[in-house]
Amino acid sequence: MVVGVLVVFDPLGSQRPGVLPDAPLGVRDLESSESSQLFYTAHTVASRVWESRLRLLCCCLPQDDNHRAAFSSIGQLVSGFFLVRCIYEIPFYVALDHKREAVLVAVRGTLSLKDVLTDLSAECENLSVEGVSGTCYAHKGICQAARYIYKRLVNDGILSQGFNIAPEYKLVITGHSLGAGAASLLAVLLRSTHPTLECYAFSPPGGLMSKALADYSKQFVVSVVLGKDLVPRLSIPNMEDLKRRLLKMVSNCSKPKYKILMHGCWYELFGGTPDDFPTELENRREEALSQPLLGEESLLVQRSNTYQSLSSDDSPSHPTHLPLYPPGRILHITEDGPARRHCFSQVRYRAEWSSETSFRNVLISPRMIADHMPDVVLHALRSLTREQPFALCPSSMSNSHLNVI
Repeated sequence: MVVGVLVVFDPLGSQRPGVLPDAPLGVRDLESSESSQLFYTAHTVASRVWESRLRLLCCCLPQDDNHRAAFSSIGQLVSGFFLVRCIYEIPFYVALDHKREAVLVAVRGTLSLKDVLTDLSAECENLSVEGVSGTCYAHKGICQAARYIYKRLVNDGILSQGFNIAPEYKLVITGHSLGAGAASLLAVLLRSTHPTLECYAFSPPGGLMSKALADYSKQFVVSVVLGKDLVPRLSIPNMEDLKRRLLKMVSNCSKPKYKILMHGCWYELFGGTPDDFPTELENRREEALSQPLLGEESLLVQRSNTYQSLSSDDSPSHPTHLPLYPPGRILHITEDGPARRHCFSQVRYRAEWSSETSFRNVLISPRMIADHMPDVVLHALRSLTREQPFALCPSSMSNSHLNVI
């Protein structure tokens, strides 16, 4: 068993051979040379791992050039043989919902390290959709995952089997987190052949699709976001904005940082009210600091141009990445009532239509991770509809006839 594990186990994970950079797509930053190089390097290192194992098993043979070349070739062959799955192949589930008369496609969210790599493949990829005006592109990793599911559903005849059994049923696509992003892009791909499809994306990633695709998806995609969930606010421009804001707060902060960290840890573990003691120099600029936190040789005294450009609100922003937006119409669920309540009190929720502009900033909160968990989202949805059908709060960004769930 030990020998078998040593032979079969691949700590790096295998990639499919022949992964090459895509051809130029005519849109800035759409090439994925960095990610392709990363995958190629990982595959090369995996082959070397197998080559080292073969040398260990055949240590009695002379280590000349011929044997080394043979070990290298066999290592590449064996690493390809034991590959598990392509990085963008995420699990999905197809079922017939006879109660609601629907063919349901549910896509799983992030659960493995390969799913994390799919999340991190955040460069843009062209996604041409017939009938959509404007530039169409999407998150590369999630787009590839949606294309994989599309091929399985259509080419393998999975959808046709379902509709052969129940031809009058409608198509419903859903998912959470990574699965929500893949479900939304899958709905975009299937929209032309299934014009009545519906998609429900729970806690979808914020940096998912171009503005043209986001506006197009509002016809058939509903995104559900709970509270201060981090993932619907994640995008490269939002992270750059967060970095600038953090540096500005550090430069203005007059309170020892260890106290801030200790109070934050206490608030995270035991709850309560955050410290109301002011942590910024009120009515003063950075030039008024008399005791820089890093001493006489600090960046605050030297006035580094780089530091000023990052810490000042007045500095112009130079976006280096294409903007990406969350899919469809956004239903934002928040806690109703006062922010300070007893730890055993019942939480009540309210829901209202929102827009992508409300999710352009990352909010630092103890709830930013907890609000993303699927069980917490499910609890909030059940709480909204437990006693009676809830009245959806109208939004100025939406039409009145859309305020119906």
